[in-house]
Amino acid sequence: MSETPEWAGRARVVMLGKPGCHLCEDAWTVVERVTDQLGVSRAEVDLNGVDAADREEFWDKIPVTFVDGRQHDFWRVGEARLRAALEA
Repeated sequence: MSETPEWAGRARVVMLGKPGCHLCEDAWTVVERVTDQLGVSRAEVDLNGVDAADREEFWDKIPVTFVDGRQHDFWRVGEARLRAALEA
């Protein structure tokens, strides 16, 4: 990824996913739990609503999480890893 997508900075934690993705549902549950506990903003972005270049780049990696506008994880969200990134 050469530049950070505009949508990656919508909240402290952003998750890129798509409807019907079971990994996305699991990841969002972790994102909700951690951000609620830490009082951190979060946003969910639909892969179908981003530009073609981002769709192509991330299609086979969803869900993809971003922390502070930078790619953090993909496929699975580790609760301890996400918490550590947010508390750093």
